Amino acid sequence: MSEHSERSVVVERTGSGRFVATNARGGSISFGTASDNDQETVFTPVELLLAAIGGCSAVDVDVATGRHAEPTRFSVTVRGDKVSDDQGNRMTNLEVAFTVAFPEGEGAERARAILPRAVKASHDSLCTVSRTVEIGTPVTTTVADA
Repeated sequence: MSEHSERSVVVERTGSGRFVATNARGGSISFGTASDNDQETVFTPVELLLAAIGGCSAVDVDVATGRHAEPTRFSVTVRGDKVSDDQGNRMTNLEVAFTVAFPEGEGAERARAILPRAVKASHDSLCTVSRTVEIGTPVTTTVADA
């Protein structure tokens, strides 16, 4: 079964090296290029990619485990190496590490027991972001009239 549902964001330049992405529901996030001289802390596009991978998996895992117990700690660290070689600039060695703790109790035991399966299911089929990266979906670029 194949399901298609378009998603989109609009990215607008707000200043030199500064942008804002807005989704169809009106949500927005600012980002840009980072330099050592930046007074403002901003996410770079690569950091947004890492956040999207971690966030997508976090949502999947939280839904699965949260049915059984509220975590006392839920943290996802996403890291990778930025390389520049004959294939161009890209990220390699992407890793997603979950640190999740639950209180004592029967529900918490069930949540702990399903945690590894939930992480695996997110990676193998549920997380649209990491699945897109792993499959290697082509990106088409165009220039529209202003």
